[in-house]
Amino acid sequence: MANFVPNNIILKLQRMKRSPDIKDLLPHLNDLFGLLTEAQRVSLSKVATVHTYRKNELIYASGDHPEDLYCLVSGKVKICREGIGLRTQIVRVIRPVEYFGYRPAFVGENFVLSAIAFEPTVIVCFPIDVVIAVIKENAQLAWFFMGKLAGDLGRADERTVNLTQKHIRGRLADALLFLKESYGLEEDGYTLSIYLSREDLANLSNMTTSNAIRTLSAFASERLVAVDGRKIKILEEEKLAKISRMG
Repeated sequence: MANFVPNNIILKLQRMKRSPDIKDLLPHLNDLFGLLTEAQRVSLSKVATVHTYRKNELIYASGDHPEDLYCLVSGKVKICREGIGLRTQIVRVIRPVEYFGYRPAFVGENFVLSAIAFEPTVIVCFPIDVVIAVIKENAQLAWFFMGKLAGDLGRADERTVNLTQKHIRGRLADALLFLKESYGLEEDGYTLSIYLSREDLANLSNMTTSNAIRTLSAFASERLVAVDGRKIKILEEEKLAKISRMG
């Protein structure tokens, strides 16, 4: 996964009161474009489009037909599924620069999950039929997406075990560490770089909102974390990791 997050470009364009243009963003998608021939780069560049989403705006819904490969370049996205009793489960989160939304197209299915913006988000979209045509003639690109899918599968297996076998404290500790791994910390070295509602934190941890609130309060009382509204500081990462391991 590319380490570059072009938020500085987005902020610069906002100060200029200009929306991001595809020409501003494509040069930073080197993990994908570096695998292509010049003709293939031109082909994908011509059909690429930039889309912006507001906080909590739906990107695609379960049951939709996949039409694009999505690349998150700025912001944060949650991939979720509505379960029994209208409870939502956050299956995974997307971070810049990460590609998503292509698995159903590869197997001829509709989406079974939904994608929603956690916060104001910028996404580059490539028509999936064009992407598939390029994959068929570029073995390196095929391996690129095979590696992405294999990594997603491994992480999904681990998350499934964590969410189904661990107790509430273990699940919440795991969720906090998962968010740190996914989005990192702010400049103070403690605060998670994502501000989740208690409902989202519960949906990520496979528990009710009331249980998430109580367990997070218990962690704060034990000085494992510090909570200020939606801001969460991790004070004792090793202790949280131990709670996660113990389940």
